[in-house]
Amino acid sequence: MMSDINPNFEIHIRKRKGLIPFDIQELKRYKDLLVLLLYRDFSSRYKQTVLGPAWYVIQPLIQTLVFTVIFGKVAQMPTDGLPPLLFYLAGLLAWNYHATVLQATGNTFQVNANLFGKVYFPRLIVPFSATISQLIGWVIQFFTFVVIYTYYMTMTPFGKEAVISWNALFLPLIIIQAGMIGLGTGFWLSALTAKYRDLQHIQQFLVQIWMYITPLVYPLSMIPEKWQWLAILNPMSMVVESLKVCLLNAGSFNLQYMLLSLLVTFLLFFSGLVLFGKVERTFVDTV
Repeated sequence: MMSDINPNFEIHIRKRKGLIPFDIQELKRYKDLLVLLLYRDFSSRYKQTVLGPAWYVIQPLIQTLVFTVIFGKVAQMPTDGLPPLLFYLAGLLAWNYHATVLQATGNTFQVNANLFGKVYFPRLIVPFSATISQLIGWVIQFFTFVVIYTYYMTMTPFGKEAVISWNALFLPLIIIQAGMIGLGTGFWLSALTAKYRDLQHIQQFLVQIWMYITPLVYPLSMIPEKWQWLAILNPMSMVVESLKVCLLNAGSFNLQYMLLSLLVTFLLFFSGLVLFGKVERTFVDTV
Protein backbone atom coordinates (compact mmCIF):
# COMPACT_ATOMS: atom_id res chain seq x y z
CA MET A 1 0.00 0.00 0.00
CA MET A 2 1.41 3.36 -1.01
CA SER A 3 1.79 6.07 1.57
CA ASP A 4 -0.13 9.34 1.17
CA ILE A 5 2.83 11.26 2.53
CA ASN A 6 4.71 13.30 -0.03
CA PRO A 7 8.43 12.50 0.43
CA ASN A 8 9.33 15.91 -0.99
CA PHE A 9 7.25 17.77 1.57
CA GLU A 10 9.36 20.05 3.76
CA ILE A 11 8.72 22.46 6.61
CA HIS A 12 10.97 25.48 6.84
CA ILE A 13 11.22 27.08 10.27
CA ARG A 14 12.39 30.65 10.00
CA LYS A 15 12.74 33.50 12.41
CA ARG A 16 9.78 35.85 12.05
CA LYS A 17 10.44 39.49 11.42
CA GLY A 18 8.60 42.34 13.10
CA LEU A 19 6.83 42.56 16.43
CA ILE A 20 4.03 40.05 15.74
CA PRO A 21 5.44 36.71 16.95
CA PHE A 22 2.96 34.38 15.25
CA ASP A 23 1.35 33.52 11.94
CA ILE A 24 -2.43 33.15 12.01
CA GLN A 25 -2.38 30.75 9.05
CA GLU A 26 0.15 28.57 10.83
CA LEU A 27 -2.04 28.45 13.94
CA LYS A 28 -4.96 27.33 11.76
CA ARG A 29 -2.92 24.45 10.37
CA TYR A 30 -2.44 23.12 13.90
CA LYS A 31 -6.11 23.30 14.91
CA ASP A 32 -6.21 19.53 15.51
CA LEU A 33 -3.42 19.90 18.05
CA LEU A 34 -5.37 22.69 19.71
CA VAL A 35 -8.35 20.35 20.16
CA LEU A 36 -6.12 17.65 21.67
CA LEU A 37 -4.57 20.12 24.11
CA LEU A 38 -8.02 21.37 25.09
CA TYR A 39 -9.03 17.83 25.98
CA ARG A 40 -5.75 17.27 27.85
CA ASP A 41 -6.07 20.46 29.88
CA PHE A 42 -9.67 19.81 30.91
CA SER A 43 -9.40 16.07 31.61
CA SER A 44 -6.15 16.28 33.57
CA ARG A 45 -7.19 19.11 35.88
CA TYR A 46 -9.29 16.95 38.20
CA LYS A 47 -7.99 13.53 37.20
CA GLN A 48 -7.90 11.03 40.07
CA THR A 49 -10.09 13.24 42.28
CA VAL A 50 -13.19 12.15 44.18
CA LEU A 51 -15.54 14.91 43.05
CA GLY A 52 -14.03 15.71 39.65
CA PRO A 53 -15.63 18.65 37.79
CA ALA A 54 -17.90 19.27 40.80
CA TRP A 55 -15.01 21.34 42.17
CA TYR A 56 -15.95 23.98 39.59
CA VAL A 57 -19.11 24.48 41.67
CA ILE A 58 -17.78 23.75 45.16
CA GLN A 59 -14.73 26.03 45.05
CA PRO A 60 -16.54 29.34 44.26
CA LEU A 61 -19.32 28.49 46.71
CA ILE A 62 -16.81 27.94 49.52
CA GLN A 63 -15.01 31.17 48.62
CA THR A 64 -18.33 33.02 48.58
CA LEU A 65 -19.35 31.69 51.99
CA VAL A 66 -15.96 32.62 53.49
CA PHE A 67 -16.19 36.15 52.07
CA THR A 68 -19.77 36.49 53.30
CA VAL A 69 -18.82 35.55 56.85
CA ILE A 70 -15.50 37.41 57.12
CA PHE A 71 -16.10 40.54 55.06
CA GLY A 72 -19.89 40.71 55.14
CA LYS A 73 -20.70 39.71 58.73
CA VAL A 74 -17.50 40.36 60.69
CA ALA A 75 -15.95 43.32 58.84
CA GLN A 76 -19.41 44.55 57.72
CA MET A 77 -18.14 45.90 54.41
CA PRO A 78 -20.83 47.37 52.12
CA THR A 79 -22.03 45.44 49.10
CA ASP A 80 -23.67 48.17 46.99
CA GLY A 81 -27.07 47.22 48.37
CA LEU A 82 -26.82 43.69 47.00
CA PRO A 83 -27.24 40.46 48.99
CA PRO A 84 -23.69 39.54 50.07
CA LEU A 85 -23.95 36.08 48.52
CA LEU A 86 -24.73 37.53 45.08
CA PHE A 87 -22.19 40.34 45.44
CA TYR A 88 -19.26 38.01 46.16
CA LEU A 89 -20.35 35.27 43.75
CA ALA A 90 -20.63 37.77 40.87
CA GLY A 91 -17.19 39.17 41.66
CA LEU A 92 -15.69 35.68 41.72
CA LEU A 93 -17.37 34.90 38.41
CA ALA A 94 -15.15 37.55 36.81
CA TRP A 95 -12.08 36.99 38.97
CA ASN A 96 -11.79 33.19 38.90
CA TYR A 97 -11.61 32.98 35.12
CA HIS A 98 -8.80 35.54 35.04
CA ALA A 99 -6.95 33.80 37.90
CA THR A 100 -7.23 30.29 36.44
CA VAL A 101 -5.99 31.49 33.03
CA LEU A 102 -3.02 33.19 34.68
CA GLN A 103 -2.14 30.08 36.70
CA ALA A 104 -2.57 27.78 33.70
CA THR A 105 -0.33 29.85 31.42
CA GLY A 106 2.20 31.35 33.84
CA ASN A 107 4.57 28.34 33.66
CA THR A 108 4.10 27.41 30.01
CA PHE A 109 7.81 27.01 29.21
CA GLN A 110 8.66 25.22 32.46
CA VAL A 111 5.83 22.68 32.29
CA ASN A 112 6.16 21.93 28.57
CA ALA A 113 9.97 22.10 28.26
CA ASN A 114 10.34 18.42 27.28
CA LEU A 115 7.61 18.65 24.65
CA PHE A 116 8.91 21.90 23.18
CA GLY A 117 12.43 20.50 22.94
CA LYS A 118 11.39 17.46 20.88
CA VAL A 119 8.93 18.66 18.24
CA TYR A 120 8.06 21.90 16.52
CA PHE A 121 4.62 23.49 16.60
CA PRO A 122 3.49 27.06 17.31
CA ARG A 123 4.18 27.51 21.03
CA LEU A 124 1.27 29.91 21.39
CA ILE A 125 -1.14 27.00 20.95
CA VAL A 126 -0.37 25.82 24.49
CA PRO A 127 -1.39 29.03 26.38
CA PHE A 128 -4.29 29.59 23.96
CA SER A 129 -5.63 26.08 24.60
CA ALA A 130 -5.33 26.58 28.36
CA THR A 131 -7.24 29.86 28.09
CA ILE A 132 -10.06 28.29 26.09
CA SER A 133 -10.27 25.20 28.30
CA GLN A 134 -10.81 27.37 31.37
CA LEU A 135 -14.01 28.65 29.74
CA ILE A 136 -15.58 25.25 30.39
CA GLY A 137 -15.16 25.75 34.12
CA TRP A 138 -16.44 29.32 33.83
CA VAL A 139 -19.63 28.13 32.11
CA ILE A 140 -20.27 25.67 34.96
CA GLN A 141 -19.72 28.46 37.51
CA PHE A 142 -22.00 30.76 35.55
CA PHE A 143 -24.88 28.26 35.72
CA THR A 144 -24.25 27.99 39.47
CA PHE A 145 -24.64 31.76 39.68
CA VAL A 146 -27.85 31.58 37.61
CA VAL A 147 -29.36 29.04 40.01
CA ILE A 148 -28.60 31.17 43.07
CA TYR A 149 -29.71 34.33 41.30
CA THR A 150 -33.02 32.64 40.36
CA TYR A 151 -33.55 31.76 44.01
CA TYR A 152 -33.10 35.38 45.06
CA MET A 153 -35.38 36.56 42.24
CA THR A 154 -38.23 34.22 43.17
CA MET A 155 -37.91 33.55 46.89
CA THR A 156 -36.63 36.80 48.47
CA PRO A 157 -37.64 40.47 48.57
CA PHE A 158 -34.57 41.26 46.44
CA GLY A 159 -36.43 39.85 43.43
CA LYS A 160 -38.96 42.69 43.49
CA GLU A 161 -36.19 45.26 42.90
CA ALA A 162 -33.86 43.26 40.64
CA VAL A 163 -34.21 43.93 36.94
CA ILE A 164 -32.35 42.11 34.16
CA SER A 165 -31.38 44.77 31.65
CA TRP A 166 -29.84 44.80 28.17
CA ASN A 167 -26.46 45.31 29.87
CA ALA A 168 -26.24 41.51 30.16
CA LEU A 169 -25.46 41.40 26.42
CA PHE A 170 -21.98 42.79 27.19
CA LEU A 171 -21.09 39.82 29.41
CA PRO A 172 -19.08 37.95 26.71
CA LEU A 173 -16.93 41.05 26.10
CA ILE A 174 -16.19 41.37 29.81
CA ILE A 175 -15.12 37.73 30.04
CA ILE A 176 -12.91 38.15 26.97
CA GLN A 177 -11.21 41.09 28.69
CA ALA A 178 -10.69 39.02 31.86
CA GLY A 179 -9.13 36.27 29.74
CA MET A 180 -6.84 38.75 27.96
CA ILE A 181 -5.61 40.12 31.30
CA GLY A 182 -4.89 36.64 32.63
CA LEU A 183 -3.26 35.53 29.38
CA GLY A 184 -1.18 38.69 29.07
CA THR A 185 0.09 38.28 32.63
CA GLY A 186 0.73 34.59 31.92
CA PHE A 187 2.83 35.54 28.89
CA TRP A 188 4.98 37.80 31.06
CA LEU A 189 5.41 35.21 33.80
CA SER A 190 6.22 32.44 31.30
CA ALA A 191 8.87 34.56 29.62
CA LEU A 192 10.45 35.63 32.90
CA THR A 193 10.41 32.21 34.58
CA ALA A 194 12.05 30.67 31.52
CA LYS A 195 15.23 32.48 32.56
CA TYR A 196 14.65 33.13 36.27
CA ARG A 197 13.13 29.96 37.67
CA ASP A 198 12.63 31.24 41.20
CA LEU A 199 10.04 33.73 39.91
CA GLN A 200 7.56 30.87 39.49
CA HIS A 201 7.20 30.79 43.27
CA ILE A 202 5.72 34.31 43.36
CA GLN A 203 2.84 33.40 41.07
CA GLN A 204 0.51 32.31 43.87
CA PHE A 205 1.38 35.37 45.96
CA LEU A 206 0.75 37.60 42.94
CA VAL A 207 -2.73 36.15 42.48
CA GLN A 208 -3.59 36.59 46.17
CA ILE A 209 -2.32 40.18 46.41
CA TRP A 210 -3.97 41.09 43.10
CA MET A 211 -7.29 39.76 44.38
CA TYR A 212 -7.28 41.99 47.44
CA ILE A 213 -6.40 45.16 45.52
CA THR A 214 -9.30 44.42 43.18
CA PRO A 215 -12.77 45.55 44.35
CA LEU A 216 -13.92 41.99 44.85
CA VAL A 217 -14.61 41.81 48.59
CA TYR A 218 -15.50 45.50 48.69
CA PRO A 219 -17.20 47.79 46.14
CA LEU A 220 -15.31 50.37 44.08
CA SER A 221 -17.64 53.02 45.54
CA MET A 222 -15.97 52.41 48.92
CA ILE A 223 -12.76 54.03 47.61
CA PRO A 224 -12.75 57.87 47.75
CA GLU A 225 -13.52 59.26 44.30
CA LYS A 226 -10.25 61.19 44.02
CA TRP A 227 -8.29 57.93 44.43
CA GLN A 228 -10.45 55.68 42.26
CA TRP A 229 -8.28 56.28 39.19
CA LEU A 230 -5.46 54.44 40.99
CA ALA A 231 -7.72 51.44 41.46
CA ILE A 232 -8.67 51.57 37.77
CA LEU A 233 -5.01 51.17 36.76
CA ASN A 234 -5.69 47.61 37.87
CA PRO A 235 -7.65 46.49 34.78
CA MET A 236 -9.52 43.81 36.74
CA SER A 237 -11.27 46.51 38.77
CA MET A 238 -13.53 47.53 35.90
CA VAL A 239 -13.97 43.91 34.82
CA VAL A 240 -15.43 43.02 38.23
CA GLU A 241 -17.53 46.19 38.45
CA SER A 242 -18.79 45.87 34.87
CA LEU A 243 -19.88 42.28 35.43
CA LYS A 244 -21.96 43.39 38.42
CA VAL A 245 -23.55 46.07 36.24
CA CYS A 246 -24.32 43.48 33.57
CA LEU A 247 -25.81 40.77 35.77
CA LEU A 248 -27.05 42.61 38.85
CA ASN A 249 -27.67 46.14 37.56
CA ALA A 250 -25.45 47.44 40.36
CA GLY A 251 -21.86 48.55 40.78
CA SER A 252 -19.84 51.50 39.51
CA PHE A 253 -19.44 52.14 35.80
CA ASN A 254 -17.65 55.07 34.23
CA LEU A 255 -16.88 55.23 30.50
CA GLN A 256 -13.54 56.97 31.04
CA TYR A 257 -12.53 54.37 33.62
CA MET A 258 -13.58 51.60 31.23
CA LEU A 259 -11.48 53.04 28.39
CA LEU A 260 -8.48 53.32 30.72
CA SER A 261 -8.99 49.70 31.81
CA LEU A 262 -9.15 48.55 28.16
CA LEU A 263 -5.98 50.50 27.33
CA VAL A 264 -4.07 48.82 30.18
CA THR A 265 -5.49 45.44 29.12
CA PHE A 266 -4.30 45.77 25.52
CA LEU A 267 -0.88 47.04 26.59
CA LEU A 268 -0.47 44.11 29.00
CA PHE A 269 -1.65 41.54 26.47
CA PHE A 270 0.33 42.67 23.43
CA SER A 271 3.53 43.44 25.34
CA GLY A 272 3.32 39.96 26.89
CA LEU A 273 2.66 38.43 23.48
CA VAL A 274 5.74 40.12 21.98
CA LEU A 275 7.93 39.08 24.93
CA PHE A 276 6.63 35.50 24.75
CA GLY A 277 7.48 35.38 21.04
CA LYS A 278 11.04 36.57 21.65
CA VAL A 279 11.71 34.13 24.50
CA GLU A 280 10.36 31.07 22.67
CA ARG A 281 13.18 31.31 20.12
CA THR A 282 15.90 30.65 22.68
CA PHE A 283 14.16 29.22 25.77
CA VAL A 284 15.39 25.63 25.11
CA ASP A 285 18.92 26.86 25.91
CA THR A 286 17.87 28.31 29.27
CA VAL A 287 15.04 26.14 30.65
